[in-house]
Amino acid sequence: MDRRDFLQNTCPTITFAFFGLSYIQACSKGDDSVNNQSTVVNNSDGNASNGVSVNGNIITIDLSNATFSGLSSPGNYINLTANQILILKINDNEYRAFDNCCPHSGVRNKWSYGDSKFTCGEHGNSFSTDGSDVKACGSGATSGGLKRYTASLTGEVLTITT
Repeated sequence: MDRRDFLQNTCPTITFAFFGLSYIQACSKGDDSVNNQSTVVNNSDGNASNGVSVNGNIITIDLSNATFSGLSSPGNYINLTANQILILKINDNEYRAFDNCCPHSGVRNKWSYGDSKFTCGEHGNSFSTDGSDVKACGSGATSGGLKRYTASLTGEVLTITT
């Protein structure tokens, strides 16, 4: 693991441990012409204060929480790094959830979205969101699909089964 990966994967956890606060980092692929937003949300203690609660393999998201304001329009997405999932808004009644691990290199925090695909910023490989041709995390695959999880919406609560 290189220094940059170490700092990106370790520092948020240490920050949280010292300060007891959620660590939120805004990300962008640097192209403001694409109408989506990525927010990286870390909450390693399972506390629901940022709208995320975890019970086994069930992740419950309170979409009315300000943490998820970035999911206001179809095509917007959120990367929940602590839970290792990407959440994509399809329309007002549908969200999809994916494993945020790049099938090529295993990177979890360098995503952008466009043309119905997530693109990993590590090597520029794009992966489909239709649930087909799923490739395993870190398998070296340069194309295919991301692992998709079951997501269901009830009111303002999104339930994801991993």
